[in-house]
Amino acid sequence: QVQLVESGGGLVQTGDSLTLSCAASERTFNAYVMGWFRQAPEKERTFVASILWSGDETFHADSVKGRFAISRYPANNTMYLRLNDLKPEDTAVYYCAARHYYCTGAGCYDGDRAKFQDEYEYWGQGIQVTVSS
Repeated sequence: QVQLVESGGGLVQTGDSLTLSCAASERTFNAYVMGWFRQAPEKERTFVASILWSGDETFHADSVKGRFAISRYPANNTMYLRLNDLKPEDTAVYYCAARHYYCTGAGCYDGDRAKFQDEYEYWGQGIQVTVSS
C-alpha cells in the first residue's frame, strides 16, 4: 500500500500561481510513476501531468502545457505540480496518483500509458484549487 497526501491548494485569482505537493512513501521515489489528475465541477476526472520514477521523463496535458510543471524531489519523497498563470477553468479537485514502475527483459513500463487514470492504483484524497475571475 502506498500513501499519498496532497497539500498546497487554495483560493487564488486569475493569473496567480501556486504549488501543489504530494507526499508519498519512501518507496515511490525510485519505483513508481507519479501523476496528477483533476476533476472540475460537473466534469469527469482528466489527466494533468505525470513523471517517471527517474524524474527524467515528464508528460503534460495540452491544456496545461507551458503553464504547469510537474517535478519530484526524491530526497524528501515529494512530488510537485507548479501551476502558473491560473485560469478559472483550472478550478478543480487535484489528485495525486501513483503506479508501480518496472523493467523486465522485454523492456520497461511504457510512460505513454501514464496519462490514463486506470493505470494508477494508488490515489490521494484530493486537494481543492479554486481560481476566481
